[in-house]
Amino acid sequence: MEIKKTDIDGIKIIEPDVFEDNRGYFFETFSKIKYKELGEDISFVQDNVSKSKRGTIRGLHYQVGENSQGKLCTVFSGEVLDVAVDIRFGSPTFGKHVSVILSDQTKNQIWIPPGFAHGFAVLSDEAIFHYKCTKPYSKEDERTILYSDKDLNIYWHLDEPLISEKDLLGVPFKKINKDFLYK
Repeated sequence: MEIKKTDIDGIKIIEPDVFEDNRGYFFETFSKIKYKELGEDISFVQDNVSKSKRGTIRGLHYQVGENSQGKLCTVFSGEVLDVAVDIRFGSPTFGKHVSVILSDQTKNQIWIPPGFAHGFAVLSDEAIFHYKCTKPYSKEDERTILYSDKDLNIYWHLDEPLISEKDLLGVPFKKINKDFLYK
């Protein structure tokens, strides 16, 4: 397994070891021992899977307080543009984002710790997206930033995205609360 740092402290791209032969392939989507050896001591409490069709954007979501989530994201089928936005006030990269293509072909992953808003856009006909969470889902603690906020300048690679009503009501980036402080 190879873990690559990104331009934003905390966000990591993971390239797992994939074992392929004429029967198919095998890879570990998570190993507590391996991740700990590489500097991450992560415990997950919930796994989520979503299936979405081409053009769907989900996000930008995050949770606050005791339920702030870290996420380990993998695409089991298809291809997505995955985006993490730094919402840690005082961070030198506050308001900046990392975007990476995740796909069933590369089997790469992204680790997003608490303090980041997260979203993804489906670039293939459909995608099955899997993410492990460090805290349970909490409707009361969930927040949404408007995916198309001009201050974030995220290029989603889509002309006419499919957006849920909830995500269309996301707040502008400049109006988020100081829920996360950079340490």
